[in-house]
Amino acid sequence: MPADIKLKLTPSERRASVALAGLFAARMLGLFLLLPVFAVAAAGMPGGDDPARVGLALGMYGLTQAFMQIPFGMASDRWGRRPVVLFGLLLFVAGSIVCAQATDVYWITIGRAIQGAGAISAAVTAWLADATRDEVRTRAMAMVGGSIGLSFAVSLVLSPVLVGWWGLSGLFWTIACLGVICLGVARWVVPVVPRTQARTMQAANPRSVLTHRDLLRLNFGVFVLHLIQVSLFVVVPALLAKVGGLDARELWKVYLPVILVSFVLMVPVVFVAEKRRAHRGALRAAVAGLVLVCALLPAASHGFYTLAIALTGFFVAFNVLEALQPSLVSRVAPQAYKGLALGFYNTAQAAGLFAGGALGGWLASHSGASAVFVGAAILSAIWLAVTWALRPLA
Repeated sequence: MPADIKLKLTPSERRASVALAGLFAARMLGLFLLLPVFAVAAAGMPGGDDPARVGLALGMYGLTQAFMQIPFGMASDRWGRRPVVLFGLLLFVAGSIVCAQATDVYWITIGRAIQGAGAISAAVTAWLADATRDEVRTRAMAMVGGSIGLSFAVSLVLSPVLVGWWGLSGLFWTIACLGVICLGVARWVVPVVPRTQARTMQAANPRSVLTHRDLLRLNFGVFVLHLIQVSLFVVVPALLAKVGGLDARELWKVYLPVILVSFVLMVPVVFVAEKRRAHRGALRAAVAGLVLVCALLPAASHGFYTLAIALTGFFVAFNVLEALQPSLVSRVAPQAYKGLALGFYNTAQAAGLFAGGALGGWLASHSGASAVFVGAAILSAIWLAVTWALRPLA
């Protein structure tokens, strides 16, 4: 089969990739919608004037995600991807309804914990890996990674509008509706993995994943990546507003073009990595680019356009890494514990989100935005050293 034909997605692969990327996008949009407005919208509720309680309500989702990714990944290996994803989405919808009916921040925190307990990221990623060949898997993962970035951009535009129309409760009802849409996609749109492949799934020993050096390197990478992402967004929005003279409601005008441009620049990198099987080299280059961007951010943050350009560079590296890393996990992990490996991977991702907010907030409050950028550069450099030992794919 000619290489150019082999690198094309088959109709079944295209359907699975688009459906799962859409599922991921709708679910992530449901989560991102809360971030830009919750601290302000919750101020009138009991407990909403306490930053610690507000932060706990936001962070609780990541905390329960971190605990539940591995059990959900193991369950998807044992009982199949679809039933596990459906159950997780039911939990997400139930948690959203609890939040929509909450009258104080305490019950929103409970609802967020229930939302996070539906930790389906590992199962969805494993489902996508099952449905695609090695030659096109990174491209399929890129659809998911790109959909997450676009969901974040859309959330920045929609969130203030939705809260203005229906209030915080209406926002949570919107999130619940997005969860129901995801249920429909998972049940009726995503194609079934062939039974012959599903029968190869076996119960896995967690020690197999915890002692696998390359999987540990990739887990460390996703932890650092999302720690940096959240820590940067503790300080970047305020900097953009300050140097650009923007109101908080206008920040979407920066985020949307930045994410769109970065996605366009990311696509050729992923295509070349696929065509030349240069996944390890592309990963190293993207991490090196992250080191450079973070190191330049202290100087770039003094000007609006330089900050926007640096932010674009960050998202190019971020989107490439979001596409490459889960693809590499699915390639490195043996079939028998692919779901478990992706469960550990997504646990590290959720832990990075939680740690990023805590560390970024602490550094910003004690030493300012420059300390956050320097810390991100140092962590990126450590990650580059760890990634350099990654073995070539077989």
